[in-house]
Amino acid sequence: MERQTALGKPRSQGRHAKRTAAAALTAAVVLTVTAACTSDKGSASGGEVKRSPTLLSPSGTPPTQPDPVETAKKDAIATYEAYWREMGKLYADPGVNAANLKRYAASAALKNAEGDAKRAHDRNHMYRGDVMVRNPTAIKADTNGQVPYVMLSSCLDISRWEVLDAKSRKPVSLPPNRLTKYVILSTLERWPEGWRVTRDEPQNKSC
Repeated sequence: MERQTALGKPRSQGRHAKRTAAAALTAAVVLTVTAACTSDKGSASGGEVKRSPTLLSPSGTPPTQPDPVETAKKDAIATYEAYWREMGKLYADPGVNAANLKRYAASAALKNAEGDAKRAHDRNHMYRGDVMVRNPTAIKADTNGQVPYVMLSSCLDISRWEVLDAKSRKPVSLPPNRLTKYVILSTLERWPEGWRVTRDEPQNKSC
């Protein structure tokens, strides 16, 4: 027969009650830890805790801002190539004015282009074919001055630019030793309207 405790309950029941209380306390601790982990990582059903997004590059580092000098060089080269496409149109047809060229040229470059094209047309010459700007390279750039500028060195290829008689459409005889691929140095400035070629100077040097 079991002996009664001071509270009138068998000793075995008292020990059972203590074990039950301990088990309940352990379970409560486990549930608390599990709940903390779930709230941090998301529930098993797929719920997620909302966090403030962190913008990172694929390499895990914050994205860098574009270099203004490199951006200026790329924009200047694109403008220079467009400038020569418009130059080809200006020389090809006496009826074309320099309105479109003014989107890409200004100052001495624009004045010289308009004058040279007029002299060619006055001689009854027109140009057919393509002018190729090869390997345009920025050799100097300054984006901090009052007028940002970029200087380019390019190889101008006019070997496929044919001079024709405007009436007969026959090729005009040209000196056989003339340069058809030569170095040209150019200066482009960033005006309020955008980049403009302001100087374009052939160097009389083959490339």
